[in-house]
Amino acid sequence: MAHAARMGDAGTVSDNGSEHFDVLIVGAGISGVGGAYHLSQQCPDKTFVMIETMDGFGGTWKTHTYPGIRSDSDLYTFGYRFKPWTGPPIATADEILTYMGEVIDDNDLDRHIRYNHTITAATWSTDNRRWTLEVTRTDTGEQATFTGDFLWMCQGYYRHSRGYTPEWEGMDRFEGQIVHPQTWPDDLDYTDKQVVVIGSGATAATLIPAMADECGHVTMLQRSPTFFVARPNSNEMADTLRELDIPEEWTHEIVRRKILHDQAAVIELSFEYPDMVREELYKGIRDILGEDFDVSPHFTPAYRPWQQRLALIPDGDLFHTIAAGDASVVTDEIVEFTETGIQLKSGDHLEADIIITATGFELSVLGDIEFSIDGEPLVFSDTVGYRGMMFTGVPNMAWIFGYFRASWTLRADLIADLVCRLLKHMDELGASVATPVLRDEDADMELLPWLDSENFNPGYLMRAMHLLPSQGSNEPWRHTQDYWADREALPVADLDDGALVYD
Repeated sequence: MAHAARMGDAGTVSDNGSEHFDVLIVGAGISGVGGAYHLSQQCPDKTFVMIETMDGFGGTWKTHTYPGIRSDSDLYTFGYRFKPWTGPPIATADEILTYMGEVIDDNDLDRHIRYNHTITAATWSTDNRRWTLEVTRTDTGEQATFTGDFLWMCQGYYRHSRGYTPEWEGMDRFEGQIVHPQTWPDDLDYTDKQVVVIGSGATAATLIPAMADECGHVTMLQRSPTFFVARPNSNEMADTLRELDIPEEWTHEIVRRKILHDQAAVIELSFEYPDMVREELYKGIRDILGEDFDVSPHFTPAYRPWQQRLALIPDGDLFHTIAAGDASVVTDEIVEFTETGIQLKSGDHLEADIIITATGFELSVLGDIEFSIDGEPLVFSDTVGYRGMMFTGVPNMAWIFGYFRASWTLRADLIADLVCRLLKHMDELGASVATPVLRDEDADMELLPWLDSENFNPGYLMRAMHLLPSQGSNEPWRHTQDYWADREALPVADLDDGALVYD
């Protein structure tokens, strides 16, 4: 057995230079930082490391640097349950990064993060009962190896290096600039330019009001409309509680519970009374654009509310920009790019100096890392999810896949609790391996897609559903994307129901 030297409380290093930790956390974004906090609090004896490919923490909030970048979830629920949020409900990327930085500083987590480390391969060895990660240092080009007993994938669900841009005829002929928001150039000058933003999701709705004052004009070109929620970027209950000098911890929890209560009611209404919810959403838009503005062609989606994520517009800024004449909306299909803009199916032509393709993400399954189990490549789509976090035949590995209707972080917190409880349970059992396995009673269980497309169907998921695991029709194999069910079920989930095999 190779000699191993202790590295303080960080881990151990062997003679071959590899570092070993009890837990390997992949990613230092919202999920990874939260996971590290929970692990340090709930399993203080466990050594761990966070491996991050970028040169700083933040994940999404570091990747995206386009004008106006902000959350599309309220920070009372997108923020951690353990860290009170004191700013406006919808926050800028800089505000979110400051918040995350405080979590890192307050809990001495920075020493656990290895920046500029890109994982190329992850291998599980049953003989050694551990994961091995092959890593390349992006700053030096050096190779490194990390081993760990448990692998906690917190890298998110989309490819950070590039966004999704469809291939349109004539793109190479366009004489202006084509930019995807995910790879925004620092030196992009859009002063007095004619700008077309392709897309109608949260990114487009954020970009347009942020750019409109400097552009000559900006046009949102959408193939189909999106549901928007226009409301003030404030929380009346939070403001009242602060006027009463209620402690921030109490304010955070009370407001968080109120928001979740209201969200649950709206989601239920969207299923039972979609037309009523639709009309209420339109009202917020009409209040800004005026009764003479026909919302039907541009703001009437074909799907019911909440079948895709609602884009929240703080203070209705997108609609105020449209009302002022600084931006416009065109609902049409692209025939081709021309030298000077975009030719539309209707026959109209949009002149443009800059075209921004706010057309979504590319889904990344397990961070585009090459996985293998005992020498065999892992075909992730052949697995079945256990409680939406572990996968059949894959030992000692959890993946954080957050919510879409509710804030991502709500599920990251719940799964972190469950991972910590599992690690402690394994210690109590004297087990070093936990592997999800379908039981005899699961033999005839119906296997379903990872997400129900009738329930939730954004394009980036539909394009990549074939790459994702299945879910089962029975517990504990369901992946419901239902926070209000999970918050009751996951804290009391039976870890000895036979679905996890310990060794």
